[in-house]
Amino acid sequence: MGVCKFLGFLWVVVMLSIQQYPAFGSSRLTSDVGVVMNPPRLGICASAVTKYGYKCQEIDVTTEDGYILSIQRIPEGRGGGGVGGGRRKRQPVLLQHGVLVDGMTWLLNSPEQSLALILADHGYDVWIANTRGTSFSRRHVSLDPDKPEFWNWTWDEIAARDLPAVIAYIFQQTSQKIHYVGHSLGTLIALASFSERKQIDKVKSAALLSPIAYLSHMTTALGVVAAKVFVGEITIVFGLAEFYPKGEEVSRFLKGLCADPKVDCYDLMSAITGKNCCLNGSTVDAFLRSEPQSTSTKNMVHLAQTVRDGILAKYDYGNPVFNLEHYGVPRPPIYNISNIPKDFPLFMSYGGQDALSDPKDVATLLDDLKWHDEGKLSVQYIKDYAHADFIMGVTAKDVIYDKIISFFTRNQ
Repeated sequence: MGVCKFLGFLWVVVMLSIQQYPAFGSSRLTSDVGVVMNPPRLGICASAVTKYGYKCQEIDVTTEDGYILSIQRIPEGRGGGGVGGGRRKRQPVLLQHGVLVDGMTWLLNSPEQSLALILADHGYDVWIANTRGTSFSRRHVSLDPDKPEFWNWTWDEIAARDLPAVIAYIFQQTSQKIHYVGHSLGTLIALASFSERKQIDKVKSAALLSPIAYLSHMTTALGVVAAKVFVGEITIVFGLAEFYPKGEEVSRFLKGLCADPKVDCYDLMSAITGKNCCLNGSTVDAFLRSEPQSTSTKNMVHLAQTVRDGILAKYDYGNPVFNLEHYGVPRPPIYNISNIPKDFPLFMSYGGQDALSDPKDVATLLDDLKWHDEGKLSVQYIKDYAHADFIMGVTAKDVIYDKIISFFTRNQ
C-alpha cells in the first residue's frame, strides 16, 4: 500500500489523517527527555483480539541488524475451538501488512469479517507481523528511533531482514512450514524474497492480495505528482529520516501536493486506492484511529523509484559509484520474479478498480509467472474491488477469504 499513489491505500490514510487531525504535532508518547516510549501501553492483542474471546500472545523478535519487531500470535479459534482443531497440530499462517500501516489492519472488522480471526476459527495458528518503524516495532538493540540512523533502510531490508527473522521464529516455534498472506507492500517483499530463492524452504504457499511488483500504470494525478517529488526532491524538502504522516513537515508536504491544479483531493479514498465498493464508515474510523504509521523517508524514495523506473530493483543510491560500493555493480540489482520456483503454490487476487495494484501491472507480473507449473498458480480477478476492499471490505470473507482457506487446504 503506499503513500504516493503507488501504495496508496496508505496514501488514503495519510491524506485523510491530515483532515482528521488539524493539529499536526506528533501524538506519540514521549518521556521527559524526548525518547519515544514503545510499544504503547495497550497492545494489539488487548485492543483487538482478546476482547472477542481469543487467546493472543505479544512476542518480540529481533532481526539480524538489531530491530526489535512486535508480532502477535493467535494460536486457536474463539474459546479454543476452530474447524479442524482438536488435537491436530495447527498450521501456522503469517499475515504481512503494507507500508504506513501495521498489523492492526487485519483486525479492523468484526471477528466474522477479519481475516486473522477467520483463519483462527478455521483451525489455523495465526501470526501477525509488524515491520520496523511502526508503533509496536519502533525499537532497536542500540539505535534511537529519534535519530536518523534508525531510519536508514527501505523495503529491501524488510525483505532481507524482517521477513526472515519472523519466519525463522515461527518455524522454530512450530516446526512447520508456514502459509503466507501479504497485502500490497506485503506482497512486494514476499515476491522479492522468493525471487532470490529465500524463505521458500520455510513457506508452504503464499496468498498475495493486491499484488505489487510493477507500478507503471497509475492513473491518479496525485500519485504521479507525489512519485516525481519523492524521487526528485524529497530529501531536500524534508531533511528527515522518518516519514511520519501525522507530523508537521509531512503534513505540509502533502497539503502542497493537493494544491497542484492537476490534483483532486476531495474524494481522497477513491482518488488514491480506486473506488472501493465494500467499506463501511465504522471500519474506516477504526482504521484512522490506529493508522497511518511511520516508515523511513528512504523507503518512500525507493517506492517512488519503482514507479519511475518500471522495474523491481534494489534501492538506487543515485550514483554509479555509490551503487558500486553497495552492490558491486553500477546499477541496482533487479529482483527477477521469474526465478520464483515454478512449483511454489501462489494465489493472487486483484481488483478491477484498484488504482495502486493496477490490472495492467498485475498482468505484467503474471507474465513473469507464465511458466509456473499447472495448478500451482491460482488467480482471482474481482471486477468491483479496489485496494482497501481486500483487507477492510465487509464482503471480503465470502469473496476472497473463503478462497484463501480453500487454497491453503489444497496445499497442506
